[in-house]
Parts: sequence; C-alpha cells; structure tokens
Amino acid sequence: MQNKINFLGIFLISLFLLSNCSNEKSNLVEKNKKSVKMKPDNEYLLNVKGLAEIKESVKPGQNLADMLLPYNISYSIVVKLADEINKVYSVKKFNTGKEYVIYSSDDSLNIAKYFVYEISSKDYLVADITNNKVWLGKKEVTIVEHAVSGIIDYSLFTTIGKLHLSDNLAFKLSDIFGWQIDFYAIQDGDYFSVVFEEEYVGDEFSGIGAIKSAHFVHNKRDYYGFAFNVNEGIEYYDLDGNSLRRAFLKAPLKFSRISSKFSLSRYHPVLKIYRPHTGIDYAAGVGTPVQAVGDGIVESAVYSGGAGNYVKIKHNATYTSGYMHLSKYGPGIRKGARVRQGDIIGYVGSTGISTGPHLDFRFWKNNQPINYLTMEFPSSNPIDPKYKTEFEKLKKEQFAKLELLDKPTPYEIIL
Repeated sequence: MQNKINFLGIFLISLFLLSNCSNEKSNLVEKNKKSVKMKPDNEYLLNVKGLAEIKESVKPGQNLADMLLPYNISYSIVVKLADEINKVYSVKKFNTGKEYVIYSSDDSLNIAKYFVYEISSKDYLVADITNNKVWLGKKEVTIVEHAVSGIIDYSLFTTIGKLHLSDNLAFKLSDIFGWQIDFYAIQDGDYFSVVFEEEYVGDEFSGIGAIKSAHFVHNKRDYYGFAFNVNEGIEYYDLDGNSLRRAFLKAPLKFSRISSKFSLSRYHPVLKIYRPHTGIDYAAGVGTPVQAVGDGIVESAVYSGGAGNYVKIKHNATYTSGYMHLSKYGPGIRKGARVRQGDIIGYVGSTGISTGPHLDFRFWKNNQPINYLTMEFPSSNPIDPKYKTEFEKLKKEQFAKLELLDKPTPYEIIL
C-alpha cells in the first residue's frame, strides 16, 4: 500500500514538473515573439527580419547626422556614409518633407542598421550602415493603360482636372504637340483623345507614364501623335510617319495667353503713339519660365533700354529669336552660351518699358522681323524606312483605340 502511495506521489510530481517546464518554455517563446518584430522582406528588397522600423520625414534644417546620431551611430561613421551616398546621390538633395526609414536593432541599444531615403514614389536610396555600402533602387511598378477623351473647357488644365487626372498629363500632351499647337490659343470646342499609362506602386498612384498615342483637334484641324521606339528612344510621329518634332517650338512659354499680336501699326499703351509691334506679347505671371524655341547660340543677354532684360538667340544663318522684359536670366545664359530647344533662358518679368508682366517675343528671318504665328516649319526627322512596316502596324492598333474615344463628350474608359 505504501509503495502505491509513493508511486502515485512521484507520478503527480512528475506531471507538475512537466507542466511547469512546458509553461516556462511557452512563456519564453511568447516573450521572444514580443521582443522581436518579425518583419518580412519589404518594398526595398531588404532582409529586415528582427529589426525595428522607424518611419520619419526630413525636418527643416535637418541633415544626415541629425537623422542617424540618435540611433547610436558615431559621427565618424556618418561622415564616411555621407561620402558613399554622395557617389550616387547628393545628400544636399535631401529635401524637407521627404520620407526616410531607419531599420535598427530591436533592443535597448537601438543601433541603426539601414537608412532608406525616398527620392520619389518609385525611387529610393539605401545605405547599409554596418557595411558602409550605398545603392539606388526602384520599387516594383504596375502599369495600367488608360484612354480618355475630353472637350476643352477654358483650358487643357481645366479639362484634365474635371476628368480627375494628373496635371502631368496636360504637360505631356503639350510637349508632344508643342511644335504644332499653340496651347495659349486653344479654345472651347477643341477636343482631344489620348491613350496613356498610369503607374502604381502597390495600390498607390505613382504618376503618369508614357503617352502611347494622342489625337488633338484644334481649330477644326486634326493632329495625331503615335509613340514609336527607335534606337534613339521614343519619338512621336504623325499619320504619315513624320516626326512631330520641328526645328522650332510653336511658342516660347507653356500655358499662357497672347495679349498682343504682330502688327505694323499698334497703339503703344505707354508711349501713346502708333508704331510697328513686330513681336508677340504673351501675358504671364512674373517668374514664368521662358524656353528657347530652338537650338542656337546666345547672341546677347543684357539690359537693353525699353526691352528691359533681353536675350537674343541666333539659331542658324537664317533665323534669330528675341525675348524681352525678363525678370531674370536662366542658369548659364550669357553671350556665347549654347542652348538647346526647350532650355530655360529666362523668366517673365516687366523690366524696361512695360505696363505689366509679359514676354515680348520677336523672330527674324534673314534679319527681317516676321510673324512667328504664321510660320510653318517642316518635320525635322521622318521615320526611317526600315521601321515603316512596324510603325504602320502600331499606328493601326493605336488609331483604333483613339477612334473609340473620338467623340465630343468627355468620358473615360479603361482598356
């Protein structure tokens, strides 16, 4: 009887010890689970399991040292890291408000292991602090093709806004047709159709991608643009395979309005007399960028009496352009500087004899002033014949998509 009691006692004690050991092991596992945040590989393609994630944004006046020193990184390491970062991306470009992420050890030491700076919604910079290595990366982007059509209501921007689309679509359209259409002169009743790409990072809209094809009706005249990738990159061609690119842009500003046209006898609002006005006035706010209408060399960039701050560009032996009343000159603009079409040569102002901010734009052919608005310049680069068959196939596909949208009513479809 006594043996049975002893055996039962030992059995009960064993059960208690096993149960207690199991509970301690379970508690230890739970404790470890709480102390280590097990994070999966993330959008930066980093193995950050076991690390704490801290998301911040750059504060005014904050530099790299301000961001990293609180995470137990020595100043000497920060200096070395900054040298590595500058090899791929200047730390001076770290802008206020931009997001950055720090991955640190998830313990009381809280030592930073990785630093990630969000350059854009798609591009980022990674600094491996432990190994003093830096590289640039891109997030995975999903492309969604869209097609949209709209009637111009006051301006292209207004119409794009009513369609709940990014303003960048308007800028891209103006770039494509910048040689054919004066976007200051578009009017109610003009309309457009466009097939384009939208980019998403995860579920977040990242931006407007490439425009694949577009149709713009201005003054009852049709303009088409089809994106085609050749060796030099994407170029836009019309129905006949001629490049939309011309030797000169249609206008020296984007999205403004003409306040005075070319005239041989115009009443001057300041001098109160009639005299020739051999230029085109574009009304725009002070600081609006002014672009060179074509490639050339700066002939002069000086203050010139009634013309105020004035830039004159010689494009070739035949054509010259002039830009008056500028508030200031563009970067590097001085006599002898070489400029490319679209370069910013100055900013709208009201210097010299002027009643308000505007650009007085002049154009000369063989040193004689001409009306730029009436000029038609030939295509600068027709498509290479060896690509003609491929282009015709692409044009047919894109033309069919545009035809689905060519109705004078704003609406959108997803292809």
